[in-house]
Amino acid sequence: MRLVVNAILYVAVSGIQWRMLPKDYPKWKSVYHYFWCWRNDGTWQRIHDALRAKVRRRAGRHKHPTAGSLDSQSVKSTAVRGVRGYDKGKQVKGRKRHVLVDTLGWLLAVAVTAASVQDRDGARLLLNRLGGFCKKLRLIWVDGAYRGQLLEWVAAHHRFHLCPVLRSDDQQGFVVLPRRWVVERTFAWFGHHRRLSKDYEVQPASSEAMIYIVMIRLMVRTLAAD
Repeated sequence: MRLVVNAILYVAVSGIQWRMLPKDYPKWKSVYHYFWCWRNDGTWQRIHDALRAKVRRRAGRHKHPTAGSLDSQSVKSTAVRGVRGYDKGKQVKGRKRHVLVDTLGWLLAVAVTAASVQDRDGARLLLNRLGGFCKKLRLIWVDGAYRGQLLEWVAAHHRFHLCPVLRSDDQQGFVVLPRRWVVERTFAWFGHHRRLSKDYEVQPASSEAMIYIVMIRLMVRTLAAD
């Protein structure tokens, strides 16, 4: 089973097709079978959440965060079939990753949709997925795209509230915005794994599972380095 997990991590880092797994690993059909089963029964998310709690404790934080940062990332998709759309703002045809992270940048929840889905609609989908691990969550920093009716909807349906962090009108060039830079760094972590350079998966559920796998790898490395 260790070789199976290592093979899945190898796919996440290298970005190769499942069929191209080296012979040092089990047969690709067996590896993909475990990836698919653990995706469907929620194993990847449970492993991820357990590791996140441990990493937060190592950092001197409570396992349940009280604040987080929400944003989305549009990425191109490939020729494989599946859900896709066009993001006019980013001029990207593919899918959109809606991501919520804690103040350390560790993933709390993810939802993958077509790129044509508006940020506020993707945020609703994501926030409705939050479970008990976010029971202490009270504040989420967002950008200007999440203003309007979404703020009222969150106030009416959830205990936390959204706090927009806006760019000043007189600012020029690149400026690091407070709080929001944390989720942008998480997107940069995604970029270190070739499987996430584009959306190669047929189903959005597989895309979400691959993101959990990438974060599992990063947290394991963090814990091993201590």
